[in-house]
Amino acid sequence: MCVIVGFTSKSVSREQVLACLDRACTRGPDLARTEETPSGWLGFRRLSIMGLDERGMQPFALGADRVVCNGELYGWRKQRAELEARGYTFRSGSDCEILLPMYREYGLDMFARLDAEFALILYDGQADEYIAARDPIGIRPLFYGRGADGGLIFASEAKQLVGLCGEILPFPPGHYYSRGRFVRYADPAHPRAYRSDDVETVCRNIHDKLIAAVEKRLDADAPLGFLLSGGLDSSLVCAIAARLLKRPIRTFAIGMDVDAIDLKYARQAADFIGADHTEVIISRDDVIGALPEVAAALGTWDITTVRASMGMYLCCKAIRARTDIRVLLTGEISDELFGYKYTDFAPSPAAFQAEAEKRVEELHMYDVLRADRCISVHSMEARVPFGDLDFVEYVMSVDPALKVNTYGKGKYLLRRAFEKDALLPEDILWREKAAFSDAVGHSMVDDLKEYAGEQYSDAAFWKGCARYRYRPPFTRESLLYRDLFERYYPGQARMIRDFWMPNRAWEGCDVDDPSARVLKNYGASGF
Repeated sequence: MCVIVGFTSKSVSREQVLACLDRACTRGPDLARTEETPSGWLGFRRLSIMGLDERGMQPFALGADRVVCNGELYGWRKQRAELEARGYTFRSGSDCEILLPMYREYGLDMFARLDAEFALILYDGQADEYIAARDPIGIRPLFYGRGADGGLIFASEAKQLVGLCGEILPFPPGHYYSRGRFVRYADPAHPRAYRSDDVETVCRNIHDKLIAAVEKRLDADAPLGFLLSGGLDSSLVCAIAARLLKRPIRTFAIGMDVDAIDLKYARQAADFIGADHTEVIISRDDVIGALPEVAAALGTWDITTVRASMGMYLCCKAIRARTDIRVLLTGEISDELFGYKYTDFAPSPAAFQAEAEKRVEELHMYDVLRADRCISVHSMEARVPFGDLDFVEYVMSVDPALKVNTYGKGKYLLRRAFEKDALLPEDILWREKAAFSDAVGHSMVDDLKEYAGEQYSDAAFWKGCARYRYRPPFTRESLLYRDLFERYYPGQARMIRDFWMPNRAWEGCDVDDPSARVLKNYGASGF
């Protein structure tokens, strides 16, 4: 995980560029560097993951061209060998050093050739032009805005741009910016056609592609760890990794001190795969005390994202304090692909697919944002196997009639894909889903609601809600999160599209709380 920044004008000093970098210093605590170009600045802060010595420090240079990239490029060794055969030489073990030679060879078509989680800013010295790009899912963050002189500023996190730009916007995933316009180079959320594969073929492909997605994310020169909730998604990632590595992996689970639903399931999964497992126990005071820190790190006012971030933030904080781990694999993005509890209410396969496409397109504002910030703020890197481009493109192109829950079990295709592997205990593989913010302990969400209720009288609540015209709060909890957001990101609420809520147009989903607990099909999910 690293920090990048690019100023397309020279109206700021080197000290101001460094200050912009330092606002997100936890993303790149190892080294910092700025470089002046004829028309602006590039800046980089590094968290060393690949090529750990100083030769891997950015910006990388090729003639007059420069690039800074926060990313992991998969399959880069083969691409590097191909570039070496064309006469390019490399001085580091960093994957990102191949980017400028790729630009020389392929121009802007290079982005469609990358299998990567990345955000980059490239300076073309010949054209005196800045180019920026972001991966198709938006797993790596990138924001932009205009400075006081009208020049564009690109940065890894929104907090770097507060006070520098009047309006801060998320850089759209799957796009590059060049010569004043955004161009989409990839759109995995919207398949051009559905595949005609039968269930057996679909499950075999899901199986093989997920294993490949995990395997490529095990490539790191820094120590690896795994977040394990005890749910299906994180348990599968951990079990696949343990089998591939053929050694005990280090897993981490978190729960409340009074009703930690998932800890027992995480422990069961960890014992089954032979993991070196750590439990982190938190209290109400830990949660309430961390709330301002979480709000500052996240840059969102969304109820679901804040709730789900509390456990992840505190778990990552403990991992950073107690271990040398610098890379964490997680189970995010499976829900958007295979369905949540609420998508059981989808009135048709077409409605299920439309909802999935919307969620995948917006991932960078919700679950992906949560995972990135909670992990990076503690100077570690998030890797998300379910966000693998090949995997996402395939699952999104599966006939939605096969994905919609007609089986009496959510995520049936994913479960069936791995039922013969004996990777996990049966009751983990087939366990009903519990939302992460609930599974840390039902008491955690209840504590947050109670705390928020104590902050506002009736009059203060209605007055507070009336202050916000864009996506106004509608509960004391949502007002608390919005007030905290405005403290750190004043006037920037439009960075987030809406509240993450079930599709209220569907029967059974017209609810005022995003927790799966309020849905009638939650059932035994929490037990």
